[in-house]
Amino acid sequence: MMILALESSATACSAALTRDGELVAQNYQNSGLTHSRTLLPMVHDMLKNCGEQLDNVDVIAVAAGPGSFTGLRIGVATAKGLAWAGDKDCAPCSTLESMAWPLAHLSGKVIICAMDARRKQVYNALFLAEGENLKRLTPDRAISLEELGKELKNYKNSKIVVGDGAKLCYNTLMEQGIELELAPRPLRMQSAWGVARAAEELAARSALVKGGELVPMYHRLSQAERERLEREKENQNKGDHANV
Repeated sequence: MMILALESSATACSAALTRDGELVAQNYQNSGLTHSRTLLPMVHDMLKNCGEQLDNVDVIAVAAGPGSFTGLRIGVATAKGLAWAGDKDCAPCSTLESMAWPLAHLSGKVIICAMDARRKQVYNALFLAEGENLKRLTPDRAISLEELGKELKNYKNSKIVVGDGAKLCYNTLMEQGIELELAPRPLRMQSAWGVARAAEELAARSALVKGGELVPMYHRLSQAERERLEREKENQNKGDHANV
């Protein structure tokens, strides 16, 4: 099975090609340019350099969330476009699970996946590394660092934190007296290789979908949506007071 994986959930952007579980190529860029400019050219150049064509790809995988609202939309839209003509199967992968897979070989460690969600929160999930597998300990969620710290005190295993929110998470949790380590730099940031590994698990569970079913998984309302709801609530309160 050949998988083309896309990762555009945060600042960095990457694409990877795997064949039967082996990494064939990966293209990674963290230049600050918008993913709408970089993702498709990265895919095109990677396939060309590998002597492969999109027709030969079996599954299009994408980090579907959580993450940057714009980044997720770009990744999902790109995956839809690539899958559409050939009616290819797609893998909507958890960004957080994808971050954990490159650390699965650290058997016995609790992997703390962390993306900065602002508002004193992180997008987070916990996994137990089991060598060739991961055991999910929590669902994907947005959680405050204070709540996360309290939860982690229930786990006696050694802990490692990964993701673009790793440093924030590491510094805050260390202040709370929780011992943990940062993932090595080459494995710390989100990558399409991890997305491809997560896609293999979805394929094994027969959980692939068609492009038309792909949707971003935000896990939290956008700032614009939150502000709209707050305005509606304020207007409702004003109306209630006027009727008193």
